[in-house]
Amino acid sequence: MRSTSSPAARYWDGSPLAHRVRRSLHVSPDGVSRLLRCGQGDRCRECGNRIEWYHRGAQRPVRLHPHELSAARVPAGCRWHVSSGVAYRGGDGSSWCRLPHAVICPAQDVPPALPGLAGLRRSLAVNTRRLIDAGAFAPPPASLDCPAPRRENSAVCRPARPIVQLLYVRYLAARPVDDIQCVARTRRRQRCTSTLLSPDSPAGVWRLLPATAASGQLALPAAVMAVYDLSGVPYAEQLRWRAQRCLQHAAIPTVADLAVADWEPFDPLRHHEHIHNRLPAHTRRPDPAGRAHQESRP
Repeated sequence: MRSTSSPAARYWDGSPLAHRVRRSLHVSPDGVSRLLRCGQGDRCRECGNRIEWYHRGAQRPVRLHPHELSAARVPAGCRWHVSSGVAYRGGDGSSWCRLPHAVICPAQDVPPALPGLAGLRRSLAVNTRRLIDAGAFAPPPASLDCPAPRRENSAVCRPARPIVQLLYVRYLAARPVDDIQCVARTRRRQRCTSTLLSPDSPAGVWRLLPATAASGQLALPAAVMAVYDLSGVPYAEQLRWRAQRCLQHAAIPTVADLAVADWEPFDPLRHHEHIHNRLPAHTRRPDPAGRAHQESRP
């Protein structure tokens, strides 16, 4: 007796074809984590306007304006597009593109020479003023990030984006060491306000380490640079810093993250403006070789 089922309903060996239900993935609004999406919503630390964090091809984060703009208004060198959750520089052939927030950030001292984006930058500046007047945003204090002072007894320097060494890898932090914030999510569905640096945990040490470049790269102008070294603290403590979690949330690994860790792999040539050849504090002690060795804690 011949089967009445169609040939398309069975595999080549005659076994019945299983019914496949197509389902689309989405983020539950009641879920614990909010990191299952491409762009991580945030606010600019300098101006308070909304931004979106995306990763580039080299796993380096970039801040993009949350809305698409007409490609005709944006110069070719400032056009970005997002494909499969990754941001790429350049257009994708469409009439719309994304724009880096740094190009139109009203907190920049000198506005960029982009006439087509002057109106957008002006509207962001007005929104910043509204947030400040409403008490929803407080601009950061004036940065004391000084390049490379010539005198020994000059004012104390506090790098705005320090270089941190942990797990034998150097990273560029997004904010000063004592301001690095935990990325965990609290019970009120907000980001934890605690910082990584705590008096109850071992702290790192500021050191002057060689500003070496990778093999095959050009020599750097600075011989040494200030690095916040965490190599001397326990391994578990370095993992806590790498995960960017405070002491409380580091003990609860099931708590979800509300933001992406701010660590950016340090490149001495690409991040040369963040290299400083003196320490944030004046603590000097002689070493056995007779040279001045500087060491300090935040």
